[in-house]
Amino acid sequence: MKFEKKAVIFDLDGVICFTDRFHYQAWKALADRLGIYFDETINNRLRGVSRMASLEIILERSDREYTPAEKEAFAEEKNNTYRELLKTMTPADLTDEVKDTLAELRRRGYLLSIGSSSKNTKFILERIGLGDFFDAIADGTDITHSKPDPEVFLCSARKLGMAPADCAVVEDARAGIQAARAAGMTALALHGDAEGCGEEDYNLSSFADLLNIL
Repeated sequence: MKFEKKAVIFDLDGVICFTDRFHYQAWKALADRLGIYFDETINNRLRGVSRMASLEIILERSDREYTPAEKEAFAEEKNNTYRELLKTMTPADLTDEVKDTLAELRRRGYLLSIGSSSKNTKFILERIGLGDFFDAIADGTDITHSKPDPEVFLCSARKLGMAPADCAVVEDARAGIQAARAAGMTALALHGDAEGCGEEDYNLSSFADLLNIL
């Protein structure tokens, strides 16, 4: 199957690189300090979800209520821990498959963008050597609604100067697939709970499989 698209928008975590372990460690540290049970099953519910929405999921198991100010402080604490962990990332965390596929897509004339809910997107891209690579970046600093809301992908398309119908989205989260479809874009699932969720337009067998369908 071939999709005639002009731009490709990528989710960051779980697609371009993998920082799930750092998110888990940072949320676990916060939950442990607050005496709230947290494990990897709960962590899976946080995929593609904003920081504050993730915090609300974690606090579901708390036996007390917290003020908005306390919640803001918790989110900041988690993010500070997460950013310290991100500092260990290097260009070695970008696989040759991803690097070579992105380069070939660029050679074929596609516009390439990141569409991520993370406010740390630019920092992560710098750490893995892609700080100046993409034609546009839309992230958590640009939006007010997280996936499955289509805002981040529509923002990417706008920054690229492209119509949504001319964009394909690569996602590993079902919420991201739903956001892509809501944006009027072609939704390509790569691993995670996006794969086989029933809402995707195509399941990628690997990152390099992009070269076979675009």
